[in-house]
Amino acid sequence: MNMRNAIIGGVALLALTAAAGLILWPEPAATPVILSDDDDGPLPIPPVPPRIAEGSDYEKCLGMLSNDPEGARSFADSWQATGGGDGATHCLALATVALGEPERGAEMLEKLAATSTGTAVSRATVYGQADQSWLIAGETAHAFGAATLALSLSPEDPDLLIDRAVAAGLLDRFQDSIDDLTHALDIDSRRPDAYVLRGSAWRHMGQAELAMDDLTRALILDPERSDALLERGILRQSQNNAAGARADWERAIELAPDSATADLAQQNLALLEAGPVRR
Repeated sequence: MNMRNAIIGGVALLALTAAAGLILWPEPAATPVILSDDDDGPLPIPPVPPRIAEGSDYEKCLGMLSNDPEGARSFADSWQATGGGDGATHCLALATVALGEPERGAEMLEKLAATSTGTAVSRATVYGQADQSWLIAGETAHAFGAATLALSLSPEDPDLLIDRAVAAGLLDRFQDSIDDLTHALDIDSRRPDAYVLRGSAWRHMGQAELAMDDLTRALILDPERSDALLERGILRQSQNNAAGARADWERAIELAPDSATADLAQQNLALLEAGPVRR
């Protein structure tokens, strides 16, 4: 076995690691704008995903999740007992995930998405959060299923397509992952994360040229994207370009020194320095 076969292909693992920071809705910010194609004026972009519920108690509970998940769970429990409805259930589910019970939280989120009277898009968002929670729990097949349910409600959402592509990649369903990522990029071509993931999938499919093309596009969009550098280093090393691989991994560590990306890049550098593994 030569050394390149021991190099760690880290993007799929990184995707799982990233999911562990479950994406919660941020506090509302100033609404950004884009110009329309006909220059008639700016079009508003919603600052947060659609809510499954409304009201001050809901916003208060969501606002506690980042800094006080235990408090959020207690608040949601009490609120639910007095008829809090979808908002209380949603906050309770997210707090459950944040407190280290992702499987239970994912089940709660899926049930809420299935039974809520909210809009299709808001229910799709909750299914998407269930997908992320299943990934945290290591239940990749369940994650793929939740993402598929999300897409049945909102089929043109690039974030949901990317979420399902991550699950497909972790299941070694690389062509399915590529199909979802291609669809996402057809909708929004300026997504470096989608290019990185598709580049990784192409590499696993043995399509080095297509993989390099996607990684190049990702780095054009975001030259300091550390996961793209990690993945390009893996691809360069597989092509016997040790110097290029080393440069990419060292740069990835420099850009994100305290990340899973840096840990994987450091491991790959150690393997590179060790030289070929001999039988």
